[in-house]
Amino acid sequence: MALDPQTPKPRETGLSVREAGQKGGQTVKKKYGPEFYEQIGRKGGLATKRAHGHGFYEQIGKKGGKKGGEATRDRYGPDFYERIGQKGGQRVKQLIEEGKRAALAAEAEKRAS
Repeated sequence: MALDPQTPKPRETGLSVREAGQKGGQTVKKKYGPEFYEQIGRKGGLATKRAHGHGFYEQIGKKGGKKGGEATRDRYGPDFYERIGQKGGQRVKQLIEEGKRAALAAEAEKRAS
């Protein structure tokens, strides 16, 4: 079966849709630079703000926080929170001790002068 010479042949690039998108994004980045993305991001943000108002951001922030927390819980399990809580508490204790030592050293230096 012969193809009609007027019909263009489909090109096979060997790229997935994702790879093609990445390649296109890199080309745009190289051509316009990072400022381009800042400008279009700012324009999009202002348009969203005008269209939806402040409450919209509060609403999506709560949804994102909940989704992120659930994803973290599912990925690491409940023991994860206990471990990071203990690490955080130990770090706070360490910082308090360092602050006390620094305050004592400053007081001693003040008295010595």
